[in-house]
Amino acid sequence: MAMNLSSGGGRRRRGRGGRAPMAEINVTPLVDVMLVLLIIFMVTAPLLVAGVPVDLPESRAKALAEEANEVTLSIDGQGQVFIDDGQVATGELAQRLEDLRCGAAAKPPLITLRADRALDYGRVMAVMGELNRAGCNAVSLVTQSAAGGGPAASGPVTAGSSGGP
Repeated sequence: MAMNLSSGGGRRRRGRGGRAPMAEINVTPLVDVMLVLLIIFMVTAPLLVAGVPVDLPESRAKALAEEANEVTLSIDGQGQVFIDDGQVATGELAQRLEDLRCGAAAKPPLITLRADRALDYGRVMAVMGELNRAGCNAVSLVTQSAAGGGPAASGPVTAGSSGGP
């Protein structure tokens, strides 16, 4: 696709090789590499959403749409709590949740709770109780899709205690 246009009319030989160096850049390999990188980033970008490894339980719930004002609360298999990707110390959870201003007059953030399936039910309910105390009453519980796809969310669920048996 590159053409070598000589500036003189005749057969001049330059140097030993007889041909002048080609000054055009072949962009075809560059475009090929850029397209491959684009495809790789498009495939891996959705996998980078959740940074805390959690073995989610399965559910047949439909996936919820992502929102801009979303906070992910994760509890790993050892019971450690993470807000987005940052680990929360044992006594700091209540203060960090109040800093989210769930009970404020403005639109509160969407809270998604990701809890490992091996956790004790009491640990998950303790975190949900802290969410309720901070004013975060609408919480989406994230589960693994039963069809083997990505995470699904059931929600919003009221983060409080029930008066049932």
